[in-house]
Amino acid sequence: MAKLIILFIIFNALSVHAQSNESDKHEYGSHFTGLISRMNPSAHLFRIRTDFANIKFFNRKDRIEFWSDSYPEQRCDGLVEGRTNDYLLIKVHQFENCIRKVHFTTGSYLHFESPDLAQTVKMANELVQILQKKRIAMQVKKERHQKELTGHVEKVDAVNKRYEILRQKLEIEWQKELSSLEEDKAHIFMEFKNAEARVNEIDTKIESYRIEDHNLKLDRWSLDPALYIKK
Repeated sequence: MAKLIILFIIFNALSVHAQSNESDKHEYGSHFTGLISRMNPSAHLFRIRTDFANIKFFNRKDRIEFWSDSYPEQRCDGLVEGRTNDYLLIKVHQFENCIRKVHFTTGSYLHFESPDLAQTVKMANELVQILQKKRIAMQVKKERHQKELTGHVEKVDAVNKRYEILRQKLEIEWQKELSSLEEDKAHIFMEFKNAEARVNEIDTKIESYRIEDHNLKLDRWSLDPALYIKK
């Protein structure tokens, strides 16, 4: 009974370890599938087509392992020679041996796994996490500045309204002052006309009461020698 319990514990531990490995493969994108679209046995090359998103992380000479669904225990190794957005070019040194071992040909559907890719994807994932933290910090900063900008517009509107009220009050005071000056001008003008009339009236009276200094007036004949005879 004790041996059965120990075997059960060991089986569970192995199962958990296997699930952990599969979880890591899924998390870091090291396992994917593809279809062989072309083979070049003389160059030990074959090309696969895949919609695997993480293909962009492959580098030249990255190690890659592949196998078929029919023989998952029989696997071969290769190196990545090139890639595009949809295709991966793989070089296999023991090409003929791998064909017999994995049983693949043009059109075969294979499974692929790359420890180098897993490492690259893991680093990329860590970088993305760092960038996401930076983005969150920058987003908070951006939202704060956005609020400040919105508040600035509101402050400008408040200042404009306040000074518009002050401008209206100042304009009213200005018009009042101008009106007061016009009233003062009209009053001063009336006083001026009254004073002018009084001056004219006084001048008239002075003229009417003026006393002549000479009672005798000299006629012109007394000054003209042609009008009198000298003795």
